[in-house]
Amino acid sequence: MSQSQQCAIALGSNLGDSSAILEAAIVMLAKTPGIKVTSQSSWYQTAPVGPPQPDYLNGCVIIDVQLTPQDLLQTTLSIEKQFGRERRERWGPRTLDLDILLFDNLIIDTPTLQIPHPRMSERAFVLVPLAEIAPDWLEPISGCAIAQLVQRVDCSGVHPV
Repeated sequence: MSQSQQCAIALGSNLGDSSAILEAAIVMLAKTPGIKVTSQSSWYQTAPVGPPQPDYLNGCVIIDVQLTPQDLLQTTLSIEKQFGRERRERWGPRTLDLDILLFDNLIIDTPTLQIPHPRMSERAFVLVPLAEIAPDWLEPISGCAIAQLVQRVDCSGVHPV
């Protein structure tokens, strides 16, 4: 797969020095062969979903990627692990969360990978930063632009840092 494809990745952290962790994760993505970071959103402080825990720092990046979706997933999981990510409880606190939101206009539904991300259209903490850098990107299942999707969610818990 030599042709580069555009991909959107959400980043989140609420344990440790979240801003340093997120910046370092972007550097690691950028240093990965076959990945070029082309844009980055602002950081947002967001209320957590799930069990009681600290607020999150969230943002998104757009990358040009020459990897398969599966290889990109392995890369993001490996970077999460390098920052001490442990998957203990669903929606629990984490040092680093990297989610593949969109991969060009592909729709993938396998046991290990779902693209577009299955809950991105309901999540202001994903849509607000994504709309900042990719407002016209069409989410392939709904056919709606990110700028349209963000208008449908409650964004009151998402604050620019």
